[in-house]
Amino acid sequence: MSKVVISPKFQVVIPKEIREKTGIKVGTYLEVISYGNRIELIPIEPIKKLKGFLNDMDTKIEREKDRI
Repeated sequence: MSKVVISPKFQVVIPKEIREKTGIKVGTYLEVISYGNRIELIPIEPIKKLKGFLNDMDTKIEREKDRI
């Protein structure tokens, strides 16, 4: 477990091992969520990175026979 210190400007430096493990780089956007006395920083995937992630998805839908 790593410990960090809040700067006078309320900034935090994310430890290198955590940045590497989570893929956080300069310019990465993070979603900040607060749960009681806990804070979570969640990296937001850029839209371009999500392009094509459903390509291998099976889109065949079995339809019921028409009732008419």
